[in-house]
Amino acid sequence: MPDQDSSAALSRGMRLLLARRSAEVAAGAVPVGWKIGFNSPAVQQHFGLSEAVVGYLMDTGVRPDGATVAVGGWTAPAVEAEVAIRVGDRGEVAGLAPALELVDLDLPFDDLEPILAGNVFQRGVVFGEEVPGVDPWATRVAVTRGDATVAEGGLTEDPAATVAFVRAFLAAHGSALVPGQRIIAGSMIPPLAVAPGETLHVGFGPLGELGVGFAT
Repeated sequence: MPDQDSSAALSRGMRLLLARRSAEVAAGAVPVGWKIGFNSPAVQQHFGLSEAVVGYLMDTGVRPDGATVAVGGWTAPAVEAEVAIRVGDRGEVAGLAPALELVDLDLPFDDLEPILAGNVFQRGVVFGEEVPGVDPWATRVAVTRGDATVAEGGLTEDPAATVAFVRAFLAAHGSALVPGQRIIAGSMIPPLAVAPGETLHVGFGPLGELGVGFAT
């Protein structure tokens, strides 16, 4: 369980996060789903947590495969390679696809509440096409920049367990997981810093590949 101070910061931060989400919906944004944050045990321990946290995704942040993203105004842009889980009508895992999360690590890692209030660094997401019948444990990520492989990793949690966690976490904080929504299931690599002028190509094994470029 989180310690008392961390639990209070988690509760306050999630109230602010969900209020921010409601304000975006009121302004016309359409919810797409949710994101796992802090899926690294070391990061959880740093904040006095015993599990991951959850942020949200909106249609305003969805970018196409191969997009060039302007990051010149960001503080510390980075990319995370993830599996996107589509939630079925009965709350089951209905589909898997590759995904890249675009984040800006613009806050210090010393206070949980403002990180949650800022939606856990979320700035955008690139989704690939769903691939039927994929064994999630066969998904291996390889990130290349130019001719060099700069990061590799794999899935660490069963997608069904991720869906169950998000459902319970949201219920505990006054929200709900809705059929048809997507969950990006936490990065399979440490956040990879990027800069204007760079292009990344990311292979996901049986889930295919995605690309993204960066500009000022």
